[in-house]
Amino acid sequence: MIIQPVDYFLVAWFTIALMSTAYVAWDQFRNNPEPPVMKWGFALMTLYMGPLGLLLYVLADKEPRPGTHEEFTAALWKQGVGSTIHCVAGDATGIILAAVVTATLGLPMWIDLIVEYVAGFAFGLLIFQSLFMKASMGGSYGQNVRRTVLPEFISMNAMMAGMAPIMSFLMMGRDMRAMVPTELLFWGVMSLGVIVGFAVAYPFNVWMVTRRLKHGLMTERRGGHAAHQAPSDQHGRQHQMESDATAAQRMAVAFVTTLMLLTGLILPGFYVNLSLSAADVGGSIMPPGMIMRFDTPAATMREMSAIHPRHVAYRAPSDARGDQPLMPRIENGVKVFDLEAAVMRWNILDDVYVDAYAFNRQIPGPRLQLMLGDRVRITVRNSLPESTTVHWHGLVVPNEMDGPAMITQPPIPPGGTYVYEYTVEQAGTFFYHTHDHADRQQAFGLYGALLIAARGGDEPRADLDYTIQLQEWLKREWLTYPAMLMEGGLPNFFTINGKAYPSTDTVRMRVGQTIKLRFIGTNNNFIHPMHVHGGPFEVVARDGATLPKSARYLADTINVGPGQRYDVIWTARRPGKWIVHCHIPHHTTNNNVETKGGGGLTMVLDVR
Repeated sequence: MIIQPVDYFLVAWFTIALMSTAYVAWDQFRNNPEPPVMKWGFALMTLYMGPLGLLLYVLADKEPRPGTHEEFTAALWKQGVGSTIHCVAGDATGIILAAVVTATLGLPMWIDLIVEYVAGFAFGLLIFQSLFMKASMGGSYGQNVRRTVLPEFISMNAMMAGMAPIMSFLMMGRDMRAMVPTELLFWGVMSLGVIVGFAVAYPFNVWMVTRRLKHGLMTERRGGHAAHQAPSDQHGRQHQMESDATAAQRMAVAFVTTLMLLTGLILPGFYVNLSLSAADVGGSIMPPGMIMRFDTPAATMREMSAIHPRHVAYRAPSDARGDQPLMPRIENGVKVFDLEAAVMRWNILDDVYVDAYAFNRQIPGPRLQLMLGDRVRITVRNSLPESTTVHWHGLVVPNEMDGPAMITQPPIPPGGTYVYEYTVEQAGTFFYHTHDHADRQQAFGLYGALLIAARGGDEPRADLDYTIQLQEWLKREWLTYPAMLMEGGLPNFFTINGKAYPSTDTVRMRVGQTIKLRFIGTNNNFIHPMHVHGGPFEVVARDGATLPKSARYLADTINVGPGQRYDVIWTARRPGKWIVHCHIPHHTTNNNVETKGGGGLTMVLDVR
């Protein structure tokens, strides 16, 4: 599934890789005069390295004219390519197979690296070197194992020294789909790792070819004639080699490549958490700029991760509005409401959408309108990919109805339901929101207004009534992340009732009319100083409680913090377009840009 820009590159890369591999395999087995092990080696390496494998084959091994393979491949740099191809093809195959198995089993990354090294070394030594080369080298299988164990050790160390950091940093990086074998990014990381491993192993293979510790490219003609391409025996059939490398040289090269290997395995552990596995992070994608270190737990990564588009169950029309009143049904005098939490795609602007968690397919969730003294029953169904609950913010309810997950109730599992039932004992402006993974889920849209009227109209009234629910969003590179006050989590979009200006509502009034604005801090992070142009308003209620007349006061800006509510009454004194907006200018932009004079937390009171 293409959900990030890099996915387009990977699709193109692997399309070219498959085409390149098909050509190399066809040309090798049809035209190129060399042993089968090298034919398979170049085909596998082209599969792993894509067009770079094709380039190496054409420049270093493909016979340009019939009968010239021996002469064409005699150059030392080409012999080094052949030696490295032969080594890396076997080692990489073992490494990749091991990576798939360990990821599927959910083993931690540090164990994964060890298993990959053992599997790569064993596959390269026991199969590609000792078994597949037996006919060329002569001798028994056991003799070949003993002869090739040191060259394989040196080459494998160098290759893994280059490959391990690539896998560690990218698999445990921002986009952890790289840890999941069913994701294309996993194979992209493997491909890049093989390319880097080849580059690191190449100079050591050149040295081993020079010192006759390893074979380079060979030529095998029909009729059984074969020629090894070392300069001293270009046209001979004997492939046994007596190396002139001293014991000190062999030990020094083995020691250095071992140090390189240990550095490549251990160093990433100071920067990324190698104790995690694919099962721990589940293909999570972190927000750009999030700082992750060796002690960042998996739970943090999951909480900060983007909504995966495959979880989106519904795409709302671009003009859909949230905060729509939900009519209850009456059962034995009880007002019954049904809420469903699910993943959806929601437009905050005509051309900007977010993936979100929502109640009843709208952001904010449906407005619940009650009367003081009502008995209510609310059935919540969870269609999210994670557990959830609902808290009735500011209400006095039985403890088991309050909503905090694992404190007053078990979390509602995916596919599960929970029934909340209580009697309403307060009147005023309240709201409901998730109280399980609240830092993540409320930021994604799980909230809604809960307006409770006093019986007998004992509350400040106005000609119009409008609820303003605030929210902050983080949208980067096509994905939606939970906006948080931490590295990489700062929001870049802001909404009133699920829309950013100029897609916010315009409320039409006449001169002399009054409007009750109910400000609700349904957002998670900032205190928003909400300001109304065109004259002061009267603050008449705070946090659901009506202020006595002696405590009411005039203001033109009110600081609305997360969880707070203020009811204010504003009078339309003069005609014109008077805006309601946050007085932090950045919060009145859309991704740092003003649109038609504003953005974000801005709406218009149009007075005629």
